[in-house]
Amino acid sequence: MSEIKGEMCHFCGEKKLSLREEDINIPYFGKVFVLTMECLGCGYRKADVEPAEKKEPCKYVFEVTCEADLSVKLVKSGDATVKIPHIITIEPGPASEGFVTNVEGLLERVRKMVESSIDGEEDDTIKKKGKTMLKKLTNVMLGRESLKIIIEDPTGHSVVVSDKAVKSKI
Repeated sequence: MSEIKGEMCHFCGEKKLSLREEDINIPYFGKVFVLTMECLGCGYRKADVEPAEKKEPCKYVFEVTCEADLSVKLVKSGDATVKIPHIITIEPGPASEGFVTNVEGLLERVRKMVESSIDGEEDDTIKKKGKTMLKKLTNVMLGRESLKIIIEDPTGHSVVVSDKAVKSKI
């Protein structure tokens, strides 16, 4: 792993930004570079996963139908769009992060996003919709409901590691 410390942070202007790069081999995926930026001054953090090899654009559709599906591993590149119908669409952009996790980890990320979006919300309709989404996520994590996860990646660097995942080109 290589690391550069004391770089200028574009958010707070302090020279407390650390840049780290590590290359790792991910089963079913290949060699990737894990890149992170972290500022000890303001707390800014960004991470991404950059593949070492070029791939074809891809789309994965995975149906979470039981508690065991929560352990399915997935890799999301910073360029991928994640869609969970009737819950959320996570679009790529400057703040988009790549990550390696499992389905449960992705659903926990989504839970935090929904909680954050309704925290302090005064519109009762929006609050009610958010609480309905949180209830659905809880039921999925308890194996009581199913949920579809769609990952579309124009760079082809995302993957869902499961025989149940349906992969296609986009």
